[in-house]
Amino acid sequence: MVLYNGSAYRPFLLTGFPGLEASHPVISILFCVLYLIALVGNSAILVVIWVEESLHAPMYLFLSMLAASDLGVCAATLPTLLKLFWFNVREINFDACLIQMFFIHVFSLMESGILLTMAFDRYVAISNPLRYTMILTNATIAKIGVGLVIRAVAVMLPAPFLIKRLKFCKANVLSHSYCLHPDIKLSCSDHRINSIYGLIIILITFGMDSVLILLSYLKILTTVLQIASQQFKALNTCVSHICAVLLVYVPMLGVSIIHHFGKHVPPVVHIIMGYMYLLVPPVLNPIVYCIKTQEICTRMLGNLLKL
Repeated sequence: MVLYNGSAYRPFLLTGFPGLEASHPVISILFCVLYLIALVGNSAILVVIWVEESLHAPMYLFLSMLAASDLGVCAATLPTLLKLFWFNVREINFDACLIQMFFIHVFSLMESGILLTMAFDRYVAISNPLRYTMILTNATIAKIGVGLVIRAVAVMLPAPFLIKRLKFCKANVLSHSYCLHPDIKLSCSDHRINSIYGLIIILITFGMDSVLILLSYLKILTTVLQIASQQFKALNTCVSHICAVLLVYVPMLGVSIIHHFGKHVPPVVHIIMGYMYLLVPPVLNPIVYCIKTQEICTRMLGNLLKL
């Protein structure tokens, strides 16, 4: 049996929709539309928040971080996806695959952390409105942003080096049109350390973040119930954030369930869920925030009318 490692390895093969290769150019139109919505929507949010000084508040600064992380996910996945669906180029070399995997997971981890800070932001705004801007100053928000980047990079940095030590045999077909950490299953050597490491990452990032987000909203609900009934209006500012949390964690939960318990599920379901996990948040987050956040919607429409 021929073994390969990182230094002498034939390219991995990207996977689109098996059996529908002839329809890939047509399918790519749908992906192009989704990516266009994600790129334009998130870029518009960044520009509007940057230009409008009235939106330089903690809530909107955190929203701009979320938009930036969504753009990062799009930038990390778009090249290989278009290369596959437009030009039917399936090959991606080992190092390029590791780089793509690293950035996809880094931006995903950043997104989870940003959603947690947005939950904390809503809790402070509702429970202690008079000291809201004193607690979440621009300097504090900048430190939080840097901390989220450092956390994501530090957590994911060992992953490429752990994968580099693995040996690979003839199996080299990836599960999707981009590289993800679960594809270490292609290795023919013992990858238990990698699997355990991946599980630990999920528990200390997505797992912990989701628990803390839930606790934040329990505290918010408790606070609102203790205040006069008119303060229920404050919960309206949380709706868009709750939608963003669901858009991230529901597809992620679906992918995890199918990955662990859907061994008899058709491969196309795995593929579709994988695309939903990475594409649903960047595409729908700008739409949700434009609909539910009047300030963002008003500024966007105003800038469009000026053009």
